[in-house]
Amino acid sequence: MSNADDIARVEDTKERELVARAQRGDRAAFAALVRAHQDEVYTLARRLVGDPHLAADVAQEAMVRAWRALPRFRGDSRLSTWLHRITVNTAWTHRDRAKRNAGLHLEDFYEMPAPPGPSDPEIAGELLELRGRLRRALDGLPEGQRQVVVMKDVYGWSHGEIADVMGISVTAAKVRLHRARARLARELEETA
Repeated sequence: MSNADDIARVEDTKERELVARAQRGDRAAFAALVRAHQDEVYTLARRLVGDPHLAADVAQEAMVRAWRALPRFRGDSRLSTWLHRITVNTAWTHRDRAKRNAGLHLEDFYEMPAPPGPSDPEIAGELLELRGRLRRALDGLPEGQRQVVVMKDVYGWSHGEIADVMGISVTAAKVRLHRARARLARELEETA
């Protein structure tokens, strides 16, 4: 066993203890869990909704939902995976509510991370044009496929994490990703 394995095991044990205390109503224990996970929850919300202010609202609401649901957390998955699922659901609820109330479009809520800019202006222009085509193609995907692409290709999640967050099987996550990528490829080829 390495020192890193020992540290990870101690951290896992400490987190399980905090979860158990928080499930019994210990607000200080839950506050410690929030501090440990708030950055990753906000980052995920930011990637899903695009707007930093809306992402802060989503992250805050996700933590409130987590507090309310914590007594039902069984520990079948990591706490971070469970929080990610709550954050994804909260983000889509906010997006859908905002679309109904303000008539906004997906691009108002989803922002693809900007790639580092090349020094050649011609290449930069081509990348900008490709990014626009990719955004339009991504917006055209069914929501379930779009979610999988964002979580896997933008956020770098494993198929297992995606399956846990979406409440589907690993096979279903892989199938959705395959179909989404094929559809994106067709769309990008047609608009080339």
